[in-house]
Amino acid sequence: MAIDPERPFKPINIAILTVSDTRGPDDDTSGDILAARVQSAGHTLVARAIEKDDANVLVERLNVWIDDPNIDAIVSTGGTGLTGRDVTPEALERIKTRDIPGFGELFRWLSFKTIGTSTVQSRACAVVARGTYVFALPGSNGAVKDGWDGILAEQLDSRNRPCNFVELMPRLREA
Repeated sequence: MAIDPERPFKPINIAILTVSDTRGPDDDTSGDILAARVQSAGHTLVARAIEKDDANVLVERLNVWIDDPNIDAIVSTGGTGLTGRDVTPEALERIKTRDIPGFGELFRWLSFKTIGTSTVQSRACAVVARGTYVFALPGSNGAVKDGWDGILAEQLDSRNRPCNFVELMPRLREA
């Protein structure tokens, strides 16, 4: 990470969505890891929820958060696998304005270093939806760490050079 100390840090408002049929508030370890990293990075955790693996429910939750002017980015964990219940990418497909294809590619490259070829089972992805970033990470603790530490910590830091997601935020809604 190339942090430019001359640039100011601009905290952003982040919502965390855990997608799971089995996790609840007491055992949402991947959501807990994300929340801790968001806050320790200096950002504001403005919302957090757990939803079942149901594309309609996910779309509804995402649309509410996307339309909230107080939320700059949404990071989800879970629902990115290959089984029939894994529908997070399909939900993002329904709400997106633009894909961020490099996110999934970079995530799988980073994950390969940790779990080898098993990373091909991940459909981690990211989109811009009506001016809000939406990042979908797998549900494992290791995947959340790989995604945050290896990509999001840098790209959501306004001091990161040569560029970062934060500096693009004012122009995301341009036609």
